[in-house]
Amino acid sequence: MTENNQMKEWEAKNSFTGKTLTVSQFDESWALAKIIHRGIEKTGSFREKLTDYSHAYARSEKFDQMKGETIIRDIFKARFGETMNEMRLDLKKREENQTEKARAEALTQARRIEPMIRDKETMPFYRAYDHAAYTLAQHLAITETGAKELMKETFRGAESQELYDHGKAVEKEFHQPVREAAQQAREVKRDQSRSRTRA
Repeated sequence: MTENNQMKEWEAKNSFTGKTLTVSQFDESWALAKIIHRGIEKTGSFREKLTDYSHAYARSEKFDQMKGETIIRDIFKARFGETMNEMRLDLKKREENQTEKARAEALTQARRIEPMIRDKETMPFYRAYDHAAYTLAQHLAITETGAKELMKETFRGAESQELYDHGKAVEKEFHQPVREAAQQAREVKRDQSRSRTRA
């Protein structure tokens, strides 16, 4: 843990809400705040996850779901320096105001998907797409969902085809044969192992 993270954790533990929590309650709320943060980075929303997690959190404690939600919200703000909604709105604002440079970066990331599927250790389209979206989202400080939309839009404009269709075709040509060969090799090895066991 970095010194900055240690300081944030210390401040959160000594906040109005943090002082009311047991060690385990604090640790759980700290972890839940990170999960909610990651969800906002991915989709730009938090309401459903917050409701689900605060309900589960409160179920084993002596407080209700609303108190659990308040605790998670307070610890989130202490940990990340802004509320969940402030974070969501910041990401949304950046998504709505993309520059030509950002659009060019989106096209670059969209075009990186094919080599990720095709070269070296191949991967399926969904993983390459997710990796490219994560990278773009980090560069532009937007959600991964917004990054995917931007990649699809710029790819369609530049290549006159859908990114999904292109990616799935590349997957079928390059990744699928590698995956099937690996599966057959595992089956042969398993059959050999069974034969030795019976002998």
